[in-house]
Amino acid sequence: MGAGPDPAHSAISHHRRRRFDVRVVPHRRRSPLRLRDWRMRTKLATVLVIPSVAFLVLAGVQTRGLVGQTTALTGFAREVGIGRQIIVAVDRLQHERDRTAGELAALRRAAGNAERDAAIFELEPLQAATDEAVRDLRRAAEPLADADAAWRVSYSEVLDAYDQVIYIRPAVPPAVLGSDTILSNYHRAIDALLNLLAEPSPGEDQRALNNAVLRYVQFSRVKELSSRIRAQLYAAARAGRYELEDQVALTDLRAQQLTALGAFRVAATADQIRRYDQTSVDPAFVAATRMEERTLPSDAVQPAVLSAPQWWAASEQRQELLRQLEGEVLDDAVRRADDASSGQLRDTLLVVGGIVAVLLVALLISVLVGRSIARSMRLLRSQALRIAQIELPDALDRLRGVDSPATGIDVPPAVVRSLDEIGELAEAFVAVHRSAVSVAVEQATMRRNVNAMFVNLARRSQVLVERQLELLDDLEREEDDPAQLENLFKLDHLAARMRRNDESLLVLAGTESTRRWHRPVGLGAVLLAASAEVEQYQRIRHESMADLHIVGHAVGDLVHLFAELLENATAFSRPDTTVRIAGRGEGAGALVEIADQGLGMSPAALAEANALLAEPPAADVGASERMGLFVVSHLGARHGVQVRLHGGQDGLAARVRLPAELLAPAPGPELDPPASPRMLTTQVGAAVRPANSPLRQPVELPVAGRRPEPPAVPPQHRPVPARAEDVLAPLVGPSGPAGGGWFSRQVPPASSAGMTLAPHPTPVTGGTNERGLPVRVPMAHLSAVTRYARPGEPTPRHEPDPDAVGGMLSRLYGGVRRAEAEETREMIMPPAGVRSEGGQQ
Repeated sequence: MGAGPDPAHSAISHHRRRRFDVRVVPHRRRSPLRLRDWRMRTKLATVLVIPSVAFLVLAGVQTRGLVGQTTALTGFAREVGIGRQIIVAVDRLQHERDRTAGELAALRRAAGNAERDAAIFELEPLQAATDEAVRDLRRAAEPLADADAAWRVSYSEVLDAYDQVIYIRPAVPPAVLGSDTILSNYHRAIDALLNLLAEPSPGEDQRALNNAVLRYVQFSRVKELSSRIRAQLYAAARAGRYELEDQVALTDLRAQQLTALGAFRVAATADQIRRYDQTSVDPAFVAATRMEERTLPSDAVQPAVLSAPQWWAASEQRQELLRQLEGEVLDDAVRRADDASSGQLRDTLLVVGGIVAVLLVALLISVLVGRSIARSMRLLRSQALRIAQIELPDALDRLRGVDSPATGIDVPPAVVRSLDEIGELAEAFVAVHRSAVSVAVEQATMRRNVNAMFVNLARRSQVLVERQLELLDDLEREEDDPAQLENLFKLDHLAARMRRNDESLLVLAGTESTRRWHRPVGLGAVLLAASAEVEQYQRIRHESMADLHIVGHAVGDLVHLFAELLENATAFSRPDTTVRIAGRGEGAGALVEIADQGLGMSPAALAEANALLAEPPAADVGASERMGLFVVSHLGARHGVQVRLHGGQDGLAARVRLPAELLAPAPGPELDPPASPRMLTTQVGAAVRPANSPLRQPVELPVAGRRPEPPAVPPQHRPVPARAEDVLAPLVGPSGPAGGGWFSRQVPPASSAGMTLAPHPTPVTGGTNERGLPVRVPMAHLSAVTRYARPGEPTPRHEPDPDAVGGMLSRLYGGVRRAEAEETREMIMPPAGVRSEGGQQ
């Protein structure tokens, strides 16, 4: 017999299909004539294929080569054009060098101050002209910063060589260096300029342009050799004789000049050769040539030493004629380069224009198709970003709130209404959004159920703990055995810790505490009450405290917050150290600092804790491990309180900044309030209520005396554990009817936080109990002086009686179990006309 389908599994499967199987149904028939209804495959093929084919057919064939040639010729024309500045700089350097050679020869012949002054006077104008020419060259070379690497390397060599010329100039007047050393720097600079002049290259296929460059370079070398011959002859004329190496150098220079002139004639055009021949028969040119011929050596006649002024004047005219012809040859090359560049640019523009015309047609079709895709994608992108950055986070924030409803979150429809893949994607994205919101709603509902469970458990536990504390109060009042009383105090501490655990659960569940106050309370009283909630209160030291008051509705939460911080400070520091707490005004608010001398925290752990305090996280498993940190974070966010932890060499410091909204003016005095129902008595070594806190300083609470025991028992003080309500109640006075909350008990006022009333001169009792012992009257024996506990003093310990403690605990747990079994809470009221121990009815 086969088993039937599992109903539960079928229900779950149906639920999943109903939630996640979202079908996209077209809202109308697809039309092939509608562009927005085309399939994505068709649109992409239309957008990409047509422009790609047109570009590959036309642009791929011509554009790249034409653009490359145009760029190369344009750069070539710019490099050739800067030759004008180069030849000017060469000419100025040649003048300066040739004149420097003559001045050096004159200085070595008669080295006197007059000769040095004359040399400086002669050379300064030439040096200034050279510097001006080089500056013009630098300005002209700035647009060529992106030229080819070879040209830029040659240009840098020119600048380096010219820097050496500037460096060697001061050595000319004193003539401390040899002529060859000084003149070699000029030779190197001129050779670097001529190399830069020969750098432009249009490519191997541009033979005519290469020849144009070769022609002006060859002629510039002819002019340079003529200038060096002039320098040699001028130096000999100023020296009045020829040295042995002078004739050798002149012979070599003349041979190089003839070779360069021959190379120029081979590369030059007929017109350029004709112009050179015309220049060579010029009278000034002929006169200089004839003077130079007189210096040629022969067998019969010694070389003549020319007159320095005559030779300089004649050679300068010849150099000027050569410079003019050099400029004409260079201008011809520049014109050819510009024509070639312009022609190549024109051809490129014609080809590119044809390509653009074809591409415009293809682009028009592509734009029409791509516009539909782009518009749909834009809409889908904007919707996705709006959902991801605004709508979904807002929905999650609304669902994360404890009090906000978990329903009523609508998912907007898709903004893309086309029937192509983009439209289907938009519908699918909306379906994902809807599913995410649905899951978030379920999670929010689950969190609310868990929070409600926490609240219910915490409330029930609070009821039991309060009843337990009341029972402990009765037992403490009736107990005479010091050992048993100490055990009761320990139980009192544990019960108070349980109560604060319940309040922490309420905080994490988003519910406010039931302990409230409706009148302003002094900051010192709030911190004193927080210290009373800490087990090791003796180690807490209250330092300077500002006269500030806290608004009543925040007192309970701030007491809880400070108690958690103080508990953490005492728990994570050595027992022999103290925890310091101080408060002061800061701007419109207040600053409270709690510092311990404990273990401290690593930088990473400190940063993590501060991040958690700055942004309260949702309650999770981490809240149970570090509940105090979570509670402080949530309480701080509830009231706008900023809590920061700071590390140091001596431990950890917690700084709590209270905003101005939590501060209030001091309340008016209360007249004749009733007595407190509980006595604030603490002594050195007394057990105090601990605070349950995973966070981590001694405060001295008001001390009240107790009535001595009967004569049979030696007189002694019986300490009673102080709680926060016992600290605040006598300091701020009543706020409402009796029984309205632990902060609303009727208590006598005090002048300020931390101050107590003077005790009565005679003991005040409230009668005797059934055992014949005097009954204390709360707040009747307040100590006039508060004494600080000293951690170094040993605390007396009394061994409790195991049988007595066991019986007491059995009665306590029996009462707790009976209370848990009750369906409703009963409030036991005293019979009419019967007064309580505190004297209230």
